[in-house]
Amino acid sequence: MAKEQTILLVDRETDFLDWARHQLQGQVGRVLQETSSDTAYKTFCLEQPELVLAEMNLHPFSGIELLARIRRHSPNAMVVLTSAFGTTQSVIEAMKMGAFDFVRKEQLPFNIRVVVDSALKASAELRSASAFKPQLTVEQHQEDIVGRSEAMQQVFKMIGRVAGSEAAVMITGESGSGKELVARAIHNYSARSEKSFLAINCAAIPEALLESELFGHEKGSFTGAHTQRVGRFEQSDGGTLFLDEIGEMAVQVQSKILRVLQEGEFSRVGGDRTLRTDVRIVCATNKNLEDEVVRKTFREDLFYRLNVVRIHLPPLRQRADDITLLAEYFLQKIANRKHSPPLKLSEDAIRVLETYPWPGNVRELENTMQRAAVLATADVLLPKDIPLGHPAQETACDRDFCACPPDKDQLLGALFELAATDPSLPLLSWAEREFTVLAMRRTDGNQVRAAKLLGITRATLRKRMERIGSE
Repeated sequence: MAKEQTILLVDRETDFLDWARHQLQGQVGRVLQETSSDTAYKTFCLEQPELVLAEMNLHPFSGIELLARIRRHSPNAMVVLTSAFGTTQSVIEAMKMGAFDFVRKEQLPFNIRVVVDSALKASAELRSASAFKPQLTVEQHQEDIVGRSEAMQQVFKMIGRVAGSEAAVMITGESGSGKELVARAIHNYSARSEKSFLAINCAAIPEALLESELFGHEKGSFTGAHTQRVGRFEQSDGGTLFLDEIGEMAVQVQSKILRVLQEGEFSRVGGDRTLRTDVRIVCATNKNLEDEVVRKTFREDLFYRLNVVRIHLPPLRQRADDITLLAEYFLQKIANRKHSPPLKLSEDAIRVLETYPWPGNVRELENTMQRAAVLATADVLLPKDIPLGHPAQETACDRDFCACPPDKDQLLGALFELAATDPSLPLLSWAEREFTVLAMRRTDGNQVRAAKLLGITRATLRKRMERIGSE
């Protein structure tokens, strides 16, 4: 690295500054140090260093504000922010406002030289390029997307980078990993945030109805079309449309989606009038669409239109650092709905949660916490209070029931006998709750499969789970 390059370190702790300076000796020409954000900004304006490495928690104003002032002064400035307590929102905001990177402080001992080297190389390239317009407006949003693992930090950074663009985004990951939450975060941090965000699950709507759901239909266009219907593309004009499980979409509908992406035009089912819409498409899939393209079940041209930016959500079993954080977050959400203190997790309960493989991912963890909150008899959750849907926990009674299930009359008779033994038992609401919890356990927390098992829609199941969790 060229000796004339300069780096500015900003941190309230002088011990950290001395350590970082020692680590970077020989890698850069000069290392400047400041302990406050106001003096750091003055030093930046005077010295124009190639890189600023700044802590988030500064005085008299924060590292985010320091980043904003530096970027206003020098749009090509290279800034890396650090923090011991980086939140989802702070990471996304930092990346949206043009930070080169956001690094958790405990990671710096392992990669400070790599981070600085990468940033300085990018700085050299940017200094020879024309200035670009920075994004300075920070929207405040509270997301349900939570994580402190390195894998999720990378996801947050990608959200921050793509939110300000108009590029189509494809989110991949296993079912239940939180793909819709990422899509909402992209919308909320974009220039379209004041407009609509609409989500549609392509796998949950019959093929014959999906085209009408997306594009609308004219009155009388098919049997049952008694009135004109406005589709999701019209409803989300100016906003964002999230197409979940897009790999399940029929090829005929794919063709119309492609036309919208290419021309911004479509027609309602049964109509001949061309309509225009300005919609940003974010899609998600748990399939390998490259394989679907080879099988000719997904259009290659549509795939490349949708796959401009890809964000992959890792399964929960690959980010064990997030499990306890998420569990406590869900317990807090349940407590907020019930206006009561949150349940606590015992150390043994935490060990159980962190060693379980979570085949249903974050969705299964949330449902598990909801069930635990319903069944809890104390304010601290023990392992026995956490109903995990693992096949090994299937009882002999479960297996016998599956092998020789009673007929409907026997089953209904048993339910009424149970109600007769306890006159205070609200039979219908109790049965609804028990069947819902059992369906979620038997499907490992997969809401699509559980809804199918219960004979209801996924939306109805979600509402039912929220109601059960708030009781």
